Amino acid sequence: MKKDDRRRAVKAVCKMPPAALEACGLCKRQQMAKKRQAQQKGKQDEKVQLKDALQKDVLEKLKQAKQELAAVEVEKKRAEEERKREERKQRERNKSFAELLEESDLDWKRYKG
Repeated sequence: MKKDDRRRAVKAVCKMPPAALEACGLCKRQQMAKKRQAQQKGKQDEKVQLKDALQKDVLEKLKQAKQELAAVEVEKKRAEEERKREERKQRERNKSFAELLEESDLDWKRYKG
């Protein structure tokens, strides 16, 4: 950024004379820092308000419901694995002779005399 451009930008923000350009640059930085702090403080206030808005008994109920849902999910996964295991066993029992023969690794050429 050129000096003239900086001076124009500084004049728009601060009414200091051009000789105080360095001080004005600091003033602009300070103003930006204050804005950032205000924004961050506003965000922190929103987070705290949401947490405080929930009553302790409601929060406990939500935590308990979360634990129950997790337990149900684990039980569903276990039941699904058990069902798949049983399904594989049933398929293995019901295989035809042709399917068993195809799966075997016996090769008649090895035993040919």
